Amino acid sequence: MSNHSLDLLPEVAAILDALTEPAALLSLDYQILATNNAYQEHFRSSQEIMGRHCYEVSHGYDLPCDQEGESCPLKRCVETGARQRMLHIHNTPHGQEHVDVEMAPVHSSEGELVCFLEVMHLVKVARPTAEGEGMVGRSAAFNQMLAFLQRAAPSEISVLLLGESGTGKELVARALHDQSKRASGPFVTVECSGLSESLFESELFGHERGAFTGAVNRKQGLVAAARGGTLFLDEIGDVPLALQVKLLRLIETGTYRTVGGVELQHADFRLVCATHRHLEDMVEAGTFRRDLFYRISAFPIELPNLAERVEDIPLLVDVLLKRIPEAESKALTPAALSALQGYAFPGNIRELRNILERAVLLSDDSLIDLPHLTPAVVSSGLIPIAEAEDSVKSLEQVEQEYLHALRSRFTGDNRALARALGISERTLYRKLKSI
Repeated sequence: MSNHSLDLLPEVAAILDALTEPAALLSLDYQILATNNAYQEHFRSSQEIMGRHCYEVSHGYDLPCDQEGESCPLKRCVETGARQRMLHIHNTPHGQEHVDVEMAPVHSSEGELVCFLEVMHLVKVARPTAEGEGMVGRSAAFNQMLAFLQRAAPSEISVLLLGESGTGKELVARALHDQSKRASGPFVTVECSGLSESLFESELFGHERGAFTGAVNRKQGLVAAARGGTLFLDEIGDVPLALQVKLLRLIETGTYRTVGGVELQHADFRLVCATHRHLEDMVEAGTFRRDLFYRISAFPIELPNLAERVEDIPLLVDVLLKRIPEAESKALTPAALSALQGYAFPGNIRELRNILERAVLLSDDSLIDLPHLTPAVVSSGLIPIAEAEDSVKSLEQVEQEYLHALRSRFTGDNRALARALGISERTLYRKLKSI
């Protein structure tokens, strides 16, 4: 870096104080050159932050993120020359936290790359540990979903949540609302399943007194109740075809009429929809309007099923046991936890909670073991011994299989895992690279 570039740093660093979120200037070799007060507060410790490497402070690593098995936004900035944004899990004095890291290259007037501006958007709706409220998870599939949520939440774009039943679509919809500019407004859920055409229209748009038999009073609809906030249409694939055109008109024009009313009403909401159905197949079959599909699916987010989040199961078990009445003192035996991690969970997180609630009732002491789990879970964990006597595996193969299984279940970071295995973190990283 030239002397002229160094002279620019105080001016660039002054910009940091205008940012409310943790921010820092990083050198080309990962050193922290300047920070704002929010950064200092977020990573406050007995050690001086200035001059240290960013990966030391935020991750506790000895090497850059990409050499520790993670994606590195700074390296991607160097490779692409463009701004990068990635979701990471940081180690802070508050514990581990999800952070949406934004990294931008800073150039001098001569076009020389001077440093990088790092801004950390703190994720408040999810945690990688069992403490706190909101969603929990740390698996790659969960983090990918969370990264999409972080991108969509601040905008007004319509979001379509796609996932199996029990994957937590309403939780994600609520998180989108809580991270949006409409967070202070209402969050209104419309359960589309099981509503008849007349009832659906009345619930959504409201009705006037005398509009139909039994309408003895005027009723406000859920669209009006969602004014200034978020309208969440759960299981939108179940909306009758005849009503889809009225829903389309509402979305396109922002206006509607109550049942039995003549005056045009104006809506003001951010739309989030969810379904477990394959809407594109329904469009081809003629049971879902193509124009409505394109209106609601501007930003689709796939929610992973529990089978794709095996490494999150120990964390979810801890959280659910804290939330189930009279279950806080309970813990799972290693055999019980292993059986749960080998189960497919067709009912996803909702089914996991049901299994744990049953196990809590069957367990007479503080431990939940195999006999307390459902037969389906126990049978899925049984491994038949079918290999021939001469099918001997090499020690290297056994080690790789063990590390692969351990990495999917271990809830700590690489440093903690290396410590538990009695090897250095660098040795662990080398072994993981060979898997």
